[in-house]
Amino acid sequence: MATNGKSGDGRRHGAVKKRSQVQNPKTGIWVKRDSETGRFLDGKTSSNKPFKGVRKEK
Repeated sequence: MATNGKSGDGRRHGAVKKRSQVQNPKTGIWVKRDSETGRFLDGKTSSNKPFKGVRKEK
């Protein structure tokens, strides 16, 4: 399981398991997806950067 480590260092220790992310080409929003069910879980609207520690789909 991924942990955040020290507060304020801005990085994640380890990878987020059973998750992947893909960018919506129309809106540019990064969307997190569950690897087991294929359902979309969360969209990142706070910035256009991808989620930290979540692998990207090709």
